[in-house]
Amino acid sequence: MKYIVVLGDGMADEPIKEIEGKTPLEYARTPVMDKLAKKSEIGLAHTIPEGMKPGSDTANLAVLGYDPKKYYTGRSPLEALSIGVPMKDTDIALRCNIVTVSDDNLPYEEKTIIDHSSGEITTEDADILIKAIQKELNTDTYQFYTGTSYRHLLIWNKGSVVELTPPHDVLGQTIGQYLPEDAKLREMMKKSYDILNNHPINVERAKKGLNKANSLWFWGAGTRPALDSFEGKFGKKGAMISAVDLLKGIAKGTDMFNIDVYGANGTLETNWEGKANAAVKALLEDGYDFVYIHMEAPDEMGHQGSLERKIKSIEYIDSRVLDIIVNKMDASGKDYRMLIMPDHPTPISCRTHTSNPVPYMLYDSRANKNKTWLYNEADAAKSGNVVEQGYTLMNKLLERY
Repeated sequence: MKYIVVLGDGMADEPIKEIEGKTPLEYARTPVMDKLAKKSEIGLAHTIPEGMKPGSDTANLAVLGYDPKKYYTGRSPLEALSIGVPMKDTDIALRCNIVTVSDDNLPYEEKTIIDHSSGEITTEDADILIKAIQKELNTDTYQFYTGTSYRHLLIWNKGSVVELTPPHDVLGQTIGQYLPEDAKLREMMKKSYDILNNHPINVERAKKGLNKANSLWFWGAGTRPALDSFEGKFGKKGAMISAVDLLKGIAKGTDMFNIDVYGANGTLETNWEGKANAAVKALLEDGYDFVYIHMEAPDEMGHQGSLERKIKSIEYIDSRVLDIIVNKMDASGKDYRMLIMPDHPTPISCRTHTSNPVPYMLYDSRANKNKTWLYNEADAAKSGNVVEQGYTLMNKLLERY
């Protein structure tokens, strides 16, 4: 038996008037999901434990079978694992987004945050900007590291786990009230604008009509993580396919193998087919029992407030990922079980994460069911199936009852 998770980050949403009162998942053309739903268990799963903030960190840990209340020590430490930055027990890791704030003559505190991802800046351009930051701001206490695209890392030696606001939670708002209370962190964010706003990279971006990558934004502070081995915990040899450091870090922390796919970049233009084919190869040729395929695009489209592109990202998951996996796995004759779901909602209406339960679909290639439902939020709610603790879904997938 082979096991697969297909995770559409932020794929869940709320009914939207402009598309007949449907959600993007309901409205999107998804013939493969529709076909699988007829033979699947569907329902709602609570992936964000009560009292915890909705994020891809806590939610993906839950989907992977790890109780966030037990294992979660912060988002950025997981990304540090992926980047390969060793953390001491006294270190604090912080996510360091390169964001777009308004390019005006207002004081820094009165600027507006326009884009949490600087127009999905390339890693190559971002690395040049981080090197400029390192030259000006690196000290024995604060060390900056390049990550992927707009997602980077600050290690704070002997720091504190301070309360910080994610930039995607305050899009379009004046930033002053959301800046760190810690004076040094606030000072570094202000200095980053002076370093980056007129950097040659940003001068060229402005000429091309692209958002400037002109400020750092700190959030997601946490301590060194301690995760159990996935194979030790579940008895399955696992692999991760993702473009983002968070998921790669989770994989590294759980001793899963990270499969790098050329052209996989976490955007709508990612190498969808490459991810699907890599998953099938891992299962059928390379001896893996379990593959987790993470797709970032629906979440990014939700943050951007782009309804059309969020719908397209869901349709791509269906036609360019699931279609390949199902056809190749069926042709192999191997039995397999597949869990399809988001980690959390990222509704177009608010452009950030929410804690609402998400629809899941659990498919078994041996099943001979004839259900009438489709895979979407409304039908999942009507099914009556509710998983109160999202981290227990992995036991359902692996038939560990």
